[in-house]
Amino acid sequence: DNDDNDNTTTMILQRIRDFATRASKGDIPPQNVIPGHQPSEEHIDGLTAQPFWNVVENPDLFPWAAELEANADLIAQEFEEKLTRDSQMFASDSAWQNQVMGEGWSAVRLQRLGVWNMDNVKEFPKTYELLRNLNIPLAVRGVCFARQGPGSGVQPHTDGRNFILTSHLGLKVPSSSPSNNDDTPKKECWIQVGDQRSTWHEGKLLTLDTSFEHSTGNPTDEERHVLIIDFWHPELTQAERAGLEFVYDLRNKFESGKIPFRKPRSLQQEEEEGQGLAGLWNAITGGGGTNGSD
Repeated sequence: DNDDNDNTTTMILQRIRDFATRASKGDIPPQNVIPGHQPSEEHIDGLTAQPFWNVVENPDLFPWAAELEANADLIAQEFEEKLTRDSQMFASDSAWQNQVMGEGWSAVRLQRLGVWNMDNVKEFPKTYELLRNLNIPLAVRGVCFARQGPGSGVQPHTDGRNFILTSHLGLKVPSSSPSNNDDTPKKECWIQVGDQRSTWHEGKLLTLDTSFEHSTGNPTDEERHVLIIDFWHPELTQAERAGLEFVYDLRNKFESGKIPFRKPRSLQQEEEEGQGLAGLWNAITGGGGTNGSD
């Protein structure tokens, strides 16, 4: 019986074992068969890949989505009230994010890597309570309010990890109408994912797979605001989610200095002779895609 249990556990977690092997070795990602799909070495085999997902119309896979949309006004009102009180609320995050996402994009983070930012959460208590009650399977990148400044955009990029999906809840989505007798087309905020282009709508969810190359633009004269939620791909098992949470929690703790690392003598010797195990260690603990989600 114990052997059967061990075999079952091994089979259930085989995709996680394969993921860890590829990530540690930096193996070349799988052959690109869908336009714009660019998963990194940090990917899980066999997951459905498509640029956009309609989460509200798939309650079996996303049971939280419809209720989140139904409460969009609550979130938008709380967000606008905070923005009115503090017009500089995005300033603290923009310096670092601009290096990754370009000028004009910034965020206020509510949760990252499984940890709620209580200093920020206390400013949005209704939003926080709602997100907690919905039991959304939040993934490692977490939750944030995101701003896209007027006349700016995010250049094409991919986050590589195909096991995370990202929902944007439209809070403020501006558009610029042409003048009375002007034939200039209406300017709208846009997002390109793979070979498909879409836009946001206030109070509605737009959900994408950021392992596809994606980019955004805001050609209007106003800011665009969305609530971004990263969550696990619905085809992952509970055991696989737990395995990924363990891996990324461990790496985060190591990179933040919470787990000290003493190099074994054999590793020190390999470093002197060449990359060897040191290169392997760096592959396991370093890198791994951007943290922004547009």
